[in-house]
Amino acid sequence: MTEPRRLRGHKATATCCIASRDRSGVVATAGEDGCICLFDMRCKDAQHIAEVAQEPISSLSFNPGNEDIMYVSCGNEVKCFDLHNMASAWTPFKSYTYNKEEINQISCNSKAAFLASTDDGGDVKIIDIRQHCLYKTLRAGHSSICSSVQFIPWRSWEVITGGLDSKLVMWDFSKGRPVKIMDFGLPDTKNSSNGAQCLNPAFVHAIAVPDVDMLDKSDKICVVARGDGIVDVINIESELAVIRSKTSAKAQKGSSSTSKDGVPAAGTGILDENARKRLHLDYSVGGHAAAVSCVSFSLFGEKGKLIISGGNDKSVKVWDCSKYDGAVQTGGNSDVLRLNINLSKKVNWLCTTPTDSENLVVCDTTKVVKAYSVS
Repeated sequence: MTEPRRLRGHKATATCCIASRDRSGVVATAGEDGCICLFDMRCKDAQHIAEVAQEPISSLSFNPGNEDIMYVSCGNEVKCFDLHNMASAWTPFKSYTYNKEEINQISCNSKAAFLASTDDGGDVKIIDIRQHCLYKTLRAGHSSICSSVQFIPWRSWEVITGGLDSKLVMWDFSKGRPVKIMDFGLPDTKNSSNGAQCLNPAFVHAIAVPDVDMLDKSDKICVVARGDGIVDVINIESELAVIRSKTSAKAQKGSSSTSKDGVPAAGTGILDENARKRLHLDYSVGGHAAAVSCVSFSLFGEKGKLIISGGNDKSVKVWDCSKYDGAVQTGGNSDVLRLNINLSKKVNWLCTTPTDSENLVVCDTTKVVKAYSVS
């Protein structure tokens, strides 16, 4: 692995980054200095550096329908910027303050109709970004900090969230209630090596869901970055099929599982007959030795074929997603790890670009962002 390119512009630790899909090689980074840096990887220096907040920026998101629109979260606020006219680009044209607690992540759905924002109170706000109003509040799914959120592109009204209560929750946000809850804090006898993984709790620090144009390579999965150092690959449709089959079976018996408010109870637990559908990437196959902080799918090469994870063990792992089906069928995870990159600092966030070189951008705990070339 050659030395990475260093992207300078921040005055404090870089916290997050996103890559443009429409403009090859364009990357936006944000930091604890409240600044956003825009880089064109064809150029030597940052194209634009702007201070947009007086506090650390926690998350960034482009509008998928118009990447001139960028959403930025800081504190309990989401700011909206129009980058089309750079002269006035860094004055927000709209802001949302629906979250009561500090926001951890924001994400837009593929149709550019909704934005989700998760906060320290465990709430998820679904914002209608066309009508500029709050559409729904999702609560009672998480009992602690809600750290991450992703829409499911092939399911128009569903979103997935992860939290520091070790839970992964699939929601129907049109109804405002969970469809399924997976608790990684429960004992997992299906993977006996779990106990020796590391002592940290299985908090969900980040999740990744493939875009629709990646599905031929990645299948309909969700990748989960866990605090115990494990990267879980979960087949979303298989998980939901279990819920449907259980619901159907109960209906045939003339009974149904309901919660105290009369709503069908969400399926819970990690120990069900569908556990074999999950791929468990842990230390035994070269995985992380400490908490996994972020995960992403590859935009370079065959889109969605690779999964990239970064962790507190100062490493970035590149996993071959195409091995997923074979690994599940054989019960093993061999040959799934494609590349290991050792760093000098812990990883805060990473993203990939649809270019042949300098296509893996890593924000570590320094103010200098690194760009690696992965093939």
